[in-house]
Amino acid sequence: MRTPPLLLDANRLYIQLSVLRPSKRMKSASPVAFSPNFLVVGCRLTQLLLVVCSSKVATPFAVVPSPITTAALTRTREFRRPVVTTTMAPYDDDSSSATCPSRTILFASPPTAAAVAATTATAASATASRYLVRVVFLRAAAFVHAVAFLVAIRQNAALIGDDGITPARRVLDAAEERGRIKKERRLAWRKQQQQQDAGARPAAQPPPNADDPSRGLLLPLRRLVFSTKRAIGNWFDSIPFLVGLREVLWDRCDGLDRPVTTLLWLAKDRSNGLNRWLGGVAWTGFATSLLILALGAANVPMVLALWLCQRSIMAVGGPWYGFGWEPQLAELSFHTLFLVPLWAVTQLPNWDVPVPVNFAVRWMLFRIMLGAGLIKLKSGDSKWKDLTTMDHFYGTQPVPNPLTRYFHWMPPWWHKLEVLTNHFVEVVAPILLLLPATPLTRNWLLAGGMIQLVFQAILISSGNLSFLNWLTMVPAIMCLDDAFVGPLLFSDTMRAAAAAKAALSSNPMRRGVSWAFLVFIMYLSIPVIKNLCSRRQVMNGSFDPLRLVNTYGAFGVVSTDRDEFIISSAPTMDGPWKEYEFPVKPGNPYKKPRFISPYHFRLDWMMWIAAACRRLDRSPWMFKLLIKLLQQDQAVVRLLADDPWAGTDEKPKYIRIDRYRYKFHKRQAGEEDPPYWDREYQGRVYPRQGVATIDILKDEVKSRHW
Repeated sequence: MRTPPLLLDANRLYIQLSVLRPSKRMKSASPVAFSPNFLVVGCRLTQLLLVVCSSKVATPFAVVPSPITTAALTRTREFRRPVVTTTMAPYDDDSSSATCPSRTILFASPPTAAAVAATTATAASATASRYLVRVVFLRAAAFVHAVAFLVAIRQNAALIGDDGITPARRVLDAAEERGRIKKERRLAWRKQQQQQDAGARPAAQPPPNADDPSRGLLLPLRRLVFSTKRAIGNWFDSIPFLVGLREVLWDRCDGLDRPVTTLLWLAKDRSNGLNRWLGGVAWTGFATSLLILALGAANVPMVLALWLCQRSIMAVGGPWYGFGWEPQLAELSFHTLFLVPLWAVTQLPNWDVPVPVNFAVRWMLFRIMLGAGLIKLKSGDSKWKDLTTMDHFYGTQPVPNPLTRYFHWMPPWWHKLEVLTNHFVEVVAPILLLLPATPLTRNWLLAGGMIQLVFQAILISSGNLSFLNWLTMVPAIMCLDDAFVGPLLFSDTMRAAAAAKAALSSNPMRRGVSWAFLVFIMYLSIPVIKNLCSRRQVMNGSFDPLRLVNTYGAFGVVSTDRDEFIISSAPTMDGPWKEYEFPVKPGNPYKKPRFISPYHFRLDWMMWIAAACRRLDRSPWMFKLLIKLLQQDQAVVRLLADDPWAGTDEKPKYIRIDRYRYKFHKRQAGEEDPPYWDREYQGRVYPRQGVATIDILKDEVKSRHW
């Protein structure tokens, strides 16, 4: 086999360039670009590239060196060696003759040091840019939002609607009452202060420790701040419109004194009109999510609509929206506001992802993962320390999927390895998320992001944990860059367009807003960091009124046994008793689980939480659920897998709750149709004796002021 002329030509080029010696002037200006070793390595890579191209390309083509290659191959002013541009036809090894490449000699002027530096900087900026990453980030965030709003569309009417299990109007009425009390107290205090200012005041007494120099310096400043706040408050409360606006936006709060931010305040009829508002808000968010998902682009009004719609539902969702991923979704939307243009809707705006905003998103993921890791070490559950947690986790997690049982039957050494891996990913690996986005740390930052993405993908495959893991994957995307995601997800045209914009810089206003946003996030993170460092760490809590920056955690304590509440009803005391089946909650031992992630069945999850508590005192909504089941409320029945009394003339009059212990069934030899679960009766939960009727349940609700 003869050596292809294309390779011979590359060998000649290698021999010529391997003996070159740069001038002292150019060597000092760019020691990297013009070192002999760099030229030799570059030529070897050129050889390999030419061989690969000559064996795969079936049409004539031209090898045109890139700006960096041209700068490396161009000789200095003393030697004036040529730059070779080679045009060739494909080489056929089987043919008797080969077409030799024709070379065009181009004499190029030697590049200056500034030109080489500018070319290198342009290439580096193209590698570190995140134009395409932003497109992936927006589509991923829109997908999670779409799932969340779809869940709201299908379930909110039965859960928090006009006639739901826990109506949203109860939250609104309670918040309105708190707002009225706060407004009256504030206005009374303002009036009292104005009366004191109008009357004669005693001479000012020197404050204690007035001779303290430090106090003497701070006291005037404190008085100035207090006087300024008081003057602004007096002016604000002197205008009726602003008084009413403050009452709606700030004074109306929940039981933890957090403002109830929701569009449902616009609803005129809370008794029978909230279903339309809940549906309208959910459909608006769902449509906006699909639009962003399709376009791969968004602006501030679109993202603000997502944030406001999601916050509107979360604020009145009660126990059904008490999961940690609800504020996490709202926080992600708030961060996304600073990633998109103000008005333009384009995939490639004229500015890259701001460095401060990119760090803020990664900082959010750092807090999520570190909080989840530390809560496991501080919870007091010894299983996380002796590495036996995963022996029980798969069998007791909220909603298993078809693969969960296979994960559960893995050997003990594998489960210990899983716990060690979990500690590494959640406690050690998050440090990589805080590395600056520089060429030196690029690989480490990519590794940090990929570790979190793979970890969340494994969790998705092992259980149905709602959209929590999908949501946690979104901020990890910001650890990637265009050079990584471009070849995987985008066409050459899109990558070229992104590379062309990589040299552009954002305007000073954008940079100022981005840095101000990062400072604001870090200020709100101070109590979160204190919580992470404390011995009694709070899980899934917030420290600012608007819940913009929160603390997270999951599965600090893992149970060793799986108990389930089984609800059954009957038309008479003697039966027949029929059990209610839920879509994904274990019930019938022969019912196999299914994949539903990222969809979220809120009632099934709350049934798992109620069973983990083993009492109804901490789940008072259960009494309303039992009433709805006896009434055969169609909205609530649609949340079930099926209605056991559908298609019969009998109606349930009596109801009860029993507790069963479930374990994965281990198939024995010779079993043809084995059950999926083994369950054992543990006892009656409610009522302790006898059975319950609608009248008894209504008395329970009244006694608990529900």
